[in-house]
Amino acid sequence: MKKLNQKPEYFKLRPEVEETYGYSHAVKIGNSIKISGAVSMDDQGNPTAVGDFEQQMKNCYCDLEKILKHFNCTFDDVVKEDVFTTNMPGFLEVAGYRTEIYKNHFPTGSWLGVKELALPELLIEIELEVHKPE
Repeated sequence: MKKLNQKPEYFKLRPEVEETYGYSHAVKIGNSIKISGAVSMDDQGNPTAVGDFEQQMKNCYCDLEKILKHFNCTFDDVVKEDVFTTNMPGFLEVAGYRTEIYKNHFPTGSWLGVKELALPELLIEIELEVHKPE
């Protein structure tokens, strides 16, 4: 029986931003990967697509895809997706885009309306949990 590597492997998508805010964007332990909430920002940590809900959502998925690729995963490996938004009606209007992301099956998860996110310009944040079979 193969012993799983249980040592955490951390990944930073934007190291300087993540150091400033005090988090790692992802950590892999064994076959599980936890991915911190992705938001619409540039490499300096500035919000992007300000006021454009759909583009902010697309930017989140773009960053999440980069993280998944780092771990040789795809959205097919996602088992949980939590969406946090300051504008639930806005999210519901564009949520159909998710069929472009999840082509084979949707993960479990929650959609949560929140008062605010880390920066006032941010409208959506998406975090993932991934299971990568051996």
